[in-house]
Amino acid sequence: MKYQTKFPKQSLVKKFEKRLKKIPSKNIQNKIKDKILTLANNPRPQGEPKIKPPIRLYGYVAQYRLRIGDYRVLYDVDDKKRIVWIYCLRRRNERTY
Repeated sequence: MKYQTKFPKQSLVKKFEKRLKKIPSKNIQNKIKDKILTLANNPRPQGEPKIKPPIRLYGYVAQYRLRIGDYRVLYDVDDKKRIVWIYCLRRRNERTY
């Protein structure tokens, strides 16, 4: 059964899109978009571990990460409602986690 991919707030959509536009490579931008869409079919891809400890972002808790090159999408999964909540896009560095 499919999940929906959503952002909990419109302001998070704007922040995500702003960071996505700052990525110089259109190829990586498209990969990020495609990977997020694949979360609808498989919200917990193999090889993508849970974040320990979970990270608090904007009042939400991200328990999972999706790796796309040097970038990470931080998200959580609500199995009861079948929703993948997307919280943010970050370039991987020492402050990502």
